[in-house]
Amino acid sequence: MRSTKTTACLLACIIPLASGVSAADWPQFRGPGGAGVSDEKGLPDTWDSKTNIRWTRDVPGRGWSSPVIWKDRVILTSAVSSAGEEPPKKGLYLGGEKSAPPDEVHRYVVFCYDHASGKTLWERTVHEGKPSTPKHVKNTFASETPATDGERIYALFGNVGLFALDMEGKPLWSKVWPPVRTRAGWGLAASPVIHDGRIYIVNDNEDRSFIEALDAKKGETIWRVERDEKSNWATPCIWKNEKRVEVVTAGTRKVRSYGLDGKLLWEAGGMSSITIPTPFVKDGLLIVGSGFVMDSKQPIYAVRPGASGDITPAEDGSRGEFIAWHDGKAAPYNPSMLAYGDRLYVLFDRGLISCHDVKTGKLVHSRKRIEQGAGEFTASPWAYEGKVFCLNEDGDTFVFEAGKELEVVRKNSLGEMCCASPAISEGTLFIRTLTKLHAIRAPVRQ
Repeated sequence: MRSTKTTACLLACIIPLASGVSAADWPQFRGPGGAGVSDEKGLPDTWDSKTNIRWTRDVPGRGWSSPVIWKDRVILTSAVSSAGEEPPKKGLYLGGEKSAPPDEVHRYVVFCYDHASGKTLWERTVHEGKPSTPKHVKNTFASETPATDGERIYALFGNVGLFALDMEGKPLWSKVWPPVRTRAGWGLAASPVIHDGRIYIVNDNEDRSFIEALDAKKGETIWRVERDEKSNWATPCIWKNEKRVEVVTAGTRKVRSYGLDGKLLWEAGGMSSITIPTPFVKDGLLIVGSGFVMDSKQPIYAVRPGASGDITPAEDGSRGEFIAWHDGKAAPYNPSMLAYGDRLYVLFDRGLISCHDVKTGKLVHSRKRIEQGAGEFTASPWAYEGKVFCLNEDGDTFVFEAGKELEVVRKNSLGEMCCASPAISEGTLFIRTLTKLHAIRAPVRQ
């Protein structure tokens, strides 16, 4: 499983930066808006385990959560077993689930590193105990990416709870939900998102799925809505459009949009039987989809603002006014999609990539193999300075020129397994591999 497990400043027509967020902050999974795009200049496009490495730090335990960044602070979470770590297995395969939780005590830890030097500023164990539920061997007990608003850090550890710390690591409040069963015991991974003093949590599971809005300062529940869903791993999206603010969730049964009062605004069915990619917004359109590799349904929807009720496309292909375009066989399984320029890039787990026109859905490039033997891909792609980056589970990043033919122009290798999506801030790319956090920076241009 991947960390949905899950961007620098988006254009003003997508979602304005929250109050106090600078273009250099990366406060949630895939950054502001969850789209994986940075407009910074001078970012690196070449690296390996020694070249253009600003610093590297060993990270105890296991976690596929991404780093988040606020000003000079890099925040990361991990779950540290008292008995050492079981090595994960790469790739897509049957099996890997466990019938029972591990018997070892785990520490659930939040780390804070200095942006420039990598020095550990503080670490905080927010919980210690034996896990109450199992997980897939490829998942971790720290796959949810934390979020921050610059005043507090919100660290979610699936079946343990949500923990709020101040920027110095002092515990402020915590929220604990009863443990839940997940599909085949795979575990959880959807990350929290923040908007206007609230935190939004989606927990889709086998027992009682829900979406909950909490007061960011106090941790109190503002509203909670039960969901007719089973296990999913998609981080929600805050969609601020010209009509309203929506909280969009991708689920196995339906995509659903909620108002800030928790009331359902619209929904669309026809999703894949496992849903992982995170929705995001580009050029006024909500992009959402799911593509389990063994499912005949692998839809991508591009949704216009203002919808209400059921907007599921009809079986004859008609879509109604609020579905700008729809492709029923185009979505990825694990990686989230990437919109950059006028194109939508879709990265598939098994090393294929396709490209659509983001406004019309027209296929620009069909599924093309990145490279023979490129391996499996779980981390979501990202983009900056006219380039698209795709990171495989071996720690190899394949670089493409955006808007051109899908030809690899560079391959950068870190030499260690990776399933975490990166973070970008102040000219530095942060990539978490199995045991390390790498800060990658291009040489200063004279």
